[in-house]
This record gives sequence, C-alpha cells and structure tokens, in this order.
Amino acid sequence: MRLRALTTYVADAYRTNWVLVRLETDEGIDGWGEATLEYREHTVEAAVRALEHGLAGRDPRDIQGWWQDAYRDAYWRGGPVLTSALSAVEMALWDIKGKALGVPVYELLGGRVRDSVECYANGWFAGAKHPREFADKAREAVEWGYRALKWDPFGSAFRTLPRAALRDALAAVEAVAEAVDGRAEVIVEAHGRFELPAARQVAKALEPYGVLWLEEPLIPGNLANYATLRESTSTPISLGERLYTRWDFREVFSRGCADVVQPDVSHAGGIWETRTIASLAELWQVSVAPHNPSGPVANAATLQLAACTPNFTYLETMATDVPWRAEIATEGWSVVNGVARVPDQPGLGVQIDPEALRRYPYVRHDLRHYTGALTEIRPPHEVALHTKDNG
Repeated sequence: MRLRALTTYVADAYRTNWVLVRLETDEGIDGWGEATLEYREHTVEAAVRALEHGLAGRDPRDIQGWWQDAYRDAYWRGGPVLTSALSAVEMALWDIKGKALGVPVYELLGGRVRDSVECYANGWFAGAKHPREFADKAREAVEWGYRALKWDPFGSAFRTLPRAALRDALAAVEAVAEAVDGRAEVIVEAHGRFELPAARQVAKALEPYGVLWLEEPLIPGNLANYATLRESTSTPISLGERLYTRWDFREVFSRGCADVVQPDVSHAGGIWETRTIASLAELWQVSVAPHNPSGPVANAATLQLAACTPNFTYLETMATDVPWRAEIATEGWSVVNGVARVPDQPGLGVQIDPEALRRYPYVRHDLRHYTGALTEIRPPHEVALHTKDNG
C-alpha cells in the first residue's frame, strides 16, 4: 500500500475554521485527520503539505516509523504548527490502518477498557452574557442530559482581575451552580489569562463552589507557577491544551503542576503521542480529560482514545455546533444522558464529505477570548444541538 494523494481542506465553523486532511492510497482506502489550529489555519495547512514528501514511497501502515522520521527531520522539534500537522497526518494513517484491517483504531492500541465515556458540555452557553442567561442555558444543558458544564466567565480580563470583574465572574458561577443544583458538575475555564497573583485569587474564590476543575488559569510559559498555584488552593487545576508531545508534559508531572491534564489529539502529536502522555499521567496518578472543542475528526480520534485509556475521565463535547456539521460529517456516536458510546466502525468511525467541506470555505475569524465576546461562538438563530446520534 502506498499514498496516492494528500488533500487539505479548511472549512468555516463560525468561531474558527476546521483544518482537515485526507490521505488516499493506491488500494482505494482513505483516511482523515484534523489539524485545526485556531487563527493559524493556513500556516498549519502549509505545514501539513510539507509532510507529504516524507510519505512518498512509504507504507502508510508503518505509522511510528514515519512519525519518528518526520519529527526528527523537522529539526526544530515541537511547537503547535509542527505537532498539529504531524497530528493530522498521523490520525489519518491510523484511520487507514484500521480500515485496512477492518477494526476500530482502539483495537490497534490494546483494545477497550470501556465502551462509553462520560461527557462534559462546551458550547452550551452560546450567546449568554449575564448570570441569569448563563443559568437559563445551564438548565437547558442539564435537560439535554449533560452532567458537567464548562465555560469561561472572565470576560475581557487579562493578566490581572479587578475586584469588580471577579465579582461578576463569581456571580455567573453562583448562578450556574444554583441552576444545576447538584445535577451537574461545574468546570471553570480561564484560557491562560492570569498572572500568578490573580490566578491564586480566582482559585481561592472558587473553593466554596466545589468546581470540578479550574482550567488553564495561568499565562502559558511558566510551569513552576502551576505547581505553586496548586499548592495554595484546594480547587483542582488542569492544563495541557497548549503543550505538545511527551517532552512538554514531562515537567508537568515531575513538578506536580496539575490534577487533570488535557492534551489535544490534534495538537499534541497525534493518537499515539496522546496515549503516551496519558500513560505518563497514570504513573503520577493524574487523570486525563483531553482538550476537544474542534471538529469531527479530532472528536472521533479522542473517542478512540477514550476507549483504550484507563485514566481517561471526561470527553469534552460541543453541545451545540454549526448546523452544517451534520452535512460535513457522519459521526457514529451519540450523547445520551451525558454519556457517549464509542463507535466500533473500522478506523476512526467518522465519514467526511469533501464536497460539503467545499461549500463552507475559509472565513477569517479573530480571537474572541480576551475581548468580552467569547460566548458569540455560533451564528445567531443557526445553532444546532449536537447531542443526538447523526450516524
């Protein structure tokens, strides 16, 4: 078996653009990967194409051999662009291998430890601005069956958090906690906003609410501060979406930086690399809840990891999405009462329609995280609930 073609697609998903990769072989088997790198879509697309030469003449089933050579020969090693490109191609290679052998990818990684996984909802808050609106949408999400909800209540804050802004954020947390009334866990996201004093203030203020975790509270770049923060609070701390490969995560574990790690299969280096990171986490008795807010192929790959990873705890899912997601992807999974079943189709278990991808081409989107517009992630009046099986 040899590679016949590599094609990249950049498709608008309103809040960002999905970057998908299709590999076609001379035996008629294709595989899909995802390199969605928010706001750097064309950069990572070029990096994916640069990997095509190294696949020429190789058997695409020899995944580790190709990955090791591609990582080495990039010379500079690591970083979001290279590892996202590697992730997408590696993902597609696993998809091909699973299809060629007629088995789901998790069977190639040691088999299942579970056939379903508990989910938490992202994207449930679309359009909310004020505590009452967050509370109303939280009640809806619980009615959909979700048992854990995540959102970022910190508006446009960056580096520091003025007293009034902290008060507003806590009002939203309290409103959501009261709305779900013990029926769902609360997860607070911070998107790497704060310097250590502000992060410590936030973590301490959240202690009475018993949140499941506080996600990425510190500005990236100083893992020692994560260890310091974690020692100063009973609020569980998570991080990992902006770390790449096992080499970045080594310090997280050796320093005791996190209660939960969140590698992203489309950024960390791919399926095998994310599974390796999870194995390292297991040595330190740290749970894994991968970052997974992107497109359908990354979600399918993360589900495969959920099946075969013992310390995998929660699957991040987008409770709402653009309505054309169902046109682009046939996803063989569903969320019922907050639990997703892992598909058992060969490969990753997702089918992508290339023609549908072309109907939704790239649209420029700018980062909303620190502008106060973070909840404006869906087209007005065009939100599709993404909790039902569309396979």
